[in-house]
Amino acid sequence: MGNMLLMVRLSLPHGAPSLADAVVGAVRAGVTAGELLPGETYSVYQLAELLAVSRSPVREALLRLAEAGLVQIDRNRGFRVVLPQARDIEEIFDIRLALEPAAARRAAEHATDDEHVAIRAAFADLGAAVGDEERFWLADQQLHDRLVRAGGNHRAAAIIERLRATTALLGPPTTTAGRTLPEIRDEHEPIVAAVLARRGEEAERAMRAHLEHTGHLLAQTLHGGASEATGVSQSAHPHAAVAG
Repeated sequence: MGNMLLMVRLSLPHGAPSLADAVVGAVRAGVTAGELLPGETYSVYQLAELLAVSRSPVREALLRLAEAGLVQIDRNRGFRVVLPQARDIEEIFDIRLALEPAAARRAAEHATDDEHVAIRAAFADLGAAVGDEERFWLADQQLHDRLVRAGGNHRAAAIIERLRATTALLGPPTTTAGRTLPEIRDEHEPIVAAVLARRGEEAERAMRAHLEHTGHLLAQTLHGGASEATGVSQSAHPHAAVAG
């Protein structure tokens, strides 16, 4: 256990609000890149040394990651990475379905002109990034965040950000789940159009359709294409039980 981090390459991301945020970003990036492996136990002390920070921000970061279900802390031993499973994805998308469609409706009904400008810019960034996968997922996250916050849903936005961080650990191939980046961009277009046109019911419906499709494909990928894949609860996605 103690030597597991000696071969790991991690670095703190630039521009994080705090050291703890930077450590969270470094661990997430390490998992996505395959530097930190599920099931292995890693030393908290060596992680602090590797990132050249004190143990306090490392402990704070790990507690936050543990709360999000991304790591398991073994007292007096270290921490282990925990990847989400298909049932976790179902639960995550059920929660997102309870929050984001309603948030999109409120954004359509209450967004300011300045928020419209920010949403247009975020959607343009998404379209411009279809040739760069890493940049695309950052733009996708930014667009969803803009759409949710536009209606004043700041608590919902914080919850959604944590949920997205969990699914992000599965990596871009699973996140794409059989769609091209332009196709994913196109799924966002009716959401953005409805919000900018201030059509609340349409914005809510478009966001729900996007999340149901994404959650369904994610869980199907985790199940290896098994017919059991749902992505969201059967009540939320009527074709989930027969997807193959």
